[in-house]
Amino acid sequence: MTHVTAHDLEHLAAWDTPTICNALEMVVPDRRATGFTVRPMVCADPGLKPIVGWARTATIRCSVPSEAPAEQQQRGRIAYYEYVADGARPAVAVIQDVDPNPGFGAFWGEVNTAVHKGLGVQGVVTNGSIRDLDACAPGFQLLAGMVGPSHAYVHVVETGCPVDVYGMRVEHDAIIHADRHGAVVIPPEAVKELPAAVDLLTRREAVILACARQPEFDIAQLRRAMADARDIH
Repeated sequence: MTHVTAHDLEHLAAWDTPTICNALEMVVPDRRATGFTVRPMVCADPGLKPIVGWARTATIRCSVPSEAPAEQQQRGRIAYYEYVADGARPAVAVIQDVDPNPGFGAFWGEVNTAVHKGLGVQGVVTNGSIRDLDACAPGFQLLAGMVGPSHAYVHVVETGCPVDVYGMRVEHDAIIHADRHGAVVIPPEAVKELPAAVDLLTRREAVILACARQPEFDIAQLRRAMADARDIH
């Protein structure tokens, strides 16, 4: 099994998520059409750098009350936080709202962003809703399905389980890369190969970009630039 370190993940935060997706197409070609979010998402702070970490997964519901007694609900909430606090860092929360109408209530706001940031979580990717945008923990990234005003009957249903957020299937401890564009799962075996792949793609793209930005640019020059780019290894 590939050993991935926190330093490896920190290195990947230097590039945006589309760049990581491009590099994954080279490193693991069979992942070209899977493993990433496929719907637009609300980004609380587009200016934040990408977040990269091991997934802490859970499902929530908001539109109906939990059927568990109040004391059991409290134990369940603490158990969720214990789960989030355990394991490798950095972490990214990946939460699926399993309501028929996801986003009816918000799990994420001032309190939960502060708690999760304090527990070493960099941010969240969710199909649910977020709120308290002006009061959320600074530097904590939120990618969500929508913004809403109320938490309604929000409660955790299951923790550490497989989830699906807009087509991105995620299991506990999967490696997540996310920014304002969306999120992608990085296979552990690809992590150490991605920097070299990004470098190669960047050098190839640089040839085409430099050509396209010239005043005399035309289709003949584009053909030459594309051929030159293909020769870069």
